Amino acid sequence: MAMPRQKDYYEVLGVPRNASADEIRKAYLKLAHKYHPDKTGGDKAAEDKLKEVNEAYDTLKNPDKRAKYDQFGHLGDQFGAGSGFGAGQGFGGGFGFGGAGGFDAPFDDFFDVLFGRGGAAHRRSAATPGHDLEYRMTVKLQEAALGTKKKIRFARREVCNDCNGTGAAPGTQPQACTDCGGTGQVRRSQGFFSITQTCGRCRGAGRVITSPCGRCTGAGHIRAERNLSVNVPAGVDTGSRIRLSGEGEPGTGGGPRGDLYIFIEVEPDDFFERDGNNIICEVPITFPQAVLGDSIRVPTLHGEENLKIPAGTQSGEVFRIRGMGIRDLRGYHKGDQLVRVHVETPAKLSREERDLVKRLKELGNEKAYPLHRKFLDKLKNLRGGK
Repeated sequence: MAMPRQKDYYEVLGVPRNASADEIRKAYLKLAHKYHPDKTGGDKAAEDKLKEVNEAYDTLKNPDKRAKYDQFGHLGDQFGAGSGFGAGQGFGGGFGFGGAGGFDAPFDDFFDVLFGRGGAAHRRSAATPGHDLEYRMTVKLQEAALGTKKKIRFARREVCNDCNGTGAAPGTQPQACTDCGGTGQVRRSQGFFSITQTCGRCRGAGRVITSPCGRCTGAGHIRAERNLSVNVPAGVDTGSRIRLSGEGEPGTGGGPRGDLYIFIEVEPDDFFERDGNNIICEVPITFPQAVLGDSIRVPTLHGEENLKIPAGTQSGEVFRIRGMGIRDLRGYHKGDQLVRVHVETPAKLSREERDLVKRLKELGNEKAYPLHRKFLDKLKNLRGGK
C-alpha cells in the first residue's frame, strides 16, 4: 500500500525554496501564533497543523539539516529527533502544555517574556492584598433609623501561630527548592525561544516544606472565628454597605489584608413603613372620632406622640409629624412621620346603637356628605340625566 505523501517543508511554511533564514523565521512565527491552542481553542486540526509547522521549522532553521533536506528530502535520521521544536516531540515539544520539553506557562506569560514585560515573575514579586469578605447583617427598623452597635462573628484566615505562617513544623524551616535554586522559576530553551516559567516543584515560591506544620498542614494559615463590634450609623437602609478596612483575608508577599463589607437588611416592622427618610404609620380611628374629632396617641420611632384629629376627618387622610422620621446618612436632613388614618366601621352593634345610626340616617343632611353627593351627580350624568 502506498504511503501518504509527506508535505514539503517549504510548502508548510509558505516560503520559496530560496527563502532566507530571516524569511523562514518570520513565516514560522506567524504560523505558530496562528495555530497556537490559545487562538484555536484546542482544535485537533490546528494541533496537527502546528506539529507540521514545528517539524518544518526545526529542519529549515538548521543550515546542515536544511542542506540535507534540499538534497535528500524526507530521508535520513536527521529528521527523527532533535532539539527545539523538532519532529518526534509532538505537540508538547512546541507551544504545548505539559509535554516533555514543552512549557506550562500561560500564553500571556509567553508574550511577557517575548516582549520583555517581566511575566509571571513580576506579578509574583508584587505584594498582593488579601481577598475581601462579605457579611449579611439584619437590623430592626428602629436600629436602622437611630443607629446601633451590633456584635458579629465570622470566619476568616489567620496566620498559624504554631509555625508563624511559614508552614513548616516548629523547629524547622522551609528549604530552598533544588529545582529552581530558590528563584521560583526555571528557564527552558525551545528552539528559537528561551522561556522562563514557574517552577513546577515549588510553584514559584522558591521554597519547599519538607516537614509540614501539624496544625495548618503546611498552609501557613488556619480558619478561625473573628468577633467584632460594629457601629451601625443612623440612616442605613436595606442595601447599605459598611466597610471595615483590614478585616478581610490576609495578603500575600507582604500585602495588606482585604476588607470586610457588611451588607444591611432591614426587617419589616409591625407599625412603620419606610419611604426614603420619611416614616409612614397607619392608624385606625373610630367613626365618632372621625366625626367629632379627637386627640390620639400614635407611635413614632422616638416614642409616642399626641396627634389631633379634626372633626370630619375622612378615611385615608394623612397627617404629618415633622422631624419624626429618619436622619439621612450624611446628617443633613431628617424626615417626617406621616400618619395615615383609616376610619373603622363598627362590625357589630347593639340594638341601641343600631337605633341611633338609623336616627342619624333619618336626620341626614346631604351637605354633610359632599363626596357622596358628588358621586351621585356623576352617576346621574353617566345615565344621561335620569
